[in-house]
Order: sequence, then structure tokens, then C-alpha cells
Amino acid sequence: SEACARGDVLEAAAVVCDAEHNLIVNLGCMRGIIPRNEGAIGIQSGQVRDIALISRVGKPVCFTVSSITSDSAGTSYALLSRRTAQEKCRRNYISSLHPGDIITVKITHLENFGAFCDIGCGCIALLPIDAISVSRISHPKDRFSCGDEINVIVRSIDESGRITLSFKELLGTWEENAANFVQGETVSGIVRSVEDYGVFVELAPNLAGLAEPRAGVKIGQHASVYIKNLLPDKMKVKLIII
Repeated sequence: SEACARGDVLEAAAVVCDAEHNLIVNLGCMRGIIPRNEGAIGIQSGQVRDIALISRVGKPVCFTVSSITSDSAGTSYALLSRRTAQEKCRRNYISSLHPGDIITVKITHLENFGAFCDIGCGCIALLPIDAISVSRISHPKDRFSCGDEINVIVRSIDESGRITLSFKELLGTWEENAANFVQGETVSGIVRSVEDYGVFVELAPNLAGLAEPRAGVKIGQHASVYIKNLLPDKMKVKLIII
């Protein structure tokens, strides 16, 4: 009742998405219902698909309390709105973000082109695969898992307010990563790309080197590599797969 009066944003687990795609939330003291049209910004207009609601089952959701009422049996329940919570988040937090800001986000979904991140109350921004690390990776799952909380940089905000994120700037510069290695060492790495002209092996998240072509090498394999040359002026590392 106090949260309803103040317009507080609360969080609790969604336990069911019913046949009409209303979300049922466990409030502990009573049942809460987020009607489908209140499930997310854009649901009513069709800009957001219902999978955005179905996929929340078993996960926490943010919401405001619209009212407290009773069903035909006299059992109290709360009407909730996730859309209102998202609008408050956009107005009070997301609208104040600028490119270059460092924020904490939660990974919600991984695709081959990038990671979708919750930046607040279920509002989503994309972390493209090419912004995850300088070292090539085949899929965001090489770095992250759903549910991970990570720090990212706001890379850009377009005219519609869509936010794109970046992670690789937080992993240190090429020079900082290369400082941990010495020419002549043999170290462990991960094969990230196999090309006709050579094999890219990741030594650190923001440092990869090129080894000569080798038969039988596959992406994702761990490899022992000899550091043949470190070339700071060209930001390159030449390797030999042992």
C-alpha cells in the first residue's frame, strides 16, 4: 500500500505467464498481476513482441503498484505495471546517460551478433560482438553467460534513444595487455580465428597474435604458443603454435 501511494519501483519474481500473457508475480504477502499491456513499453503498440513477457518467467521483474483490489472470492491481489517502472527508469536514469559513461548492466540474452543487456527495469541495450574485445571471438558466449553483471561503456545514443554499449575499452589498452608478455616466452592461448594466411590466438582479452597456418587447428582450442616477436609500433604479436 505504501509503495502504491509513493509510486515506488519494486522487484519480485515472475512465476507464471498465463494464456493471455499476463505476468503473475509472487509478492510474498499476496499475488501480483502485470496485465499484458502493462508488461513492457511497446507491447501495446506492437513494437515489442510478447516473447519479452514470456521470457521473464522465473526471473525478477521491476514494477510499480497500480492498485490493490480483490477477486470474486474476496482474495486480495495487486495490479502492477512494468511499463510504468520502465518509463520512470528512462525518465530518471537512462535519459541522463551520455556516451562515455560507465554503467553496470545485466546480460539477458546472447546472439551471434552481440549481447542484449538490461540497463534498468528491463530496458534493453545492445553490446555488439565487435565491441566485446579487440581479440576476435566467434560468439558472445565466449565471454559472457546470461545473468552476468558487467560494467560497460555507453558507446552511442541515437536520435530515437536507442543505446549501444561497448566493453573492450575496459579491458586495458594493447600496450597494457602486451606488458604482461615477453618475447621468447611460451604461453597458453585460445584459438579465435583460423584464416588461410594464419591463425589468430588470443593471449589476453584485448591482445591477440597471428601464428603461421597449421593443419588441424580449430576455433576455441587451447594452444601453447611461442612469442616470436612483440611489435609495439605496429601493435602486433607474431606467434608460433607449439
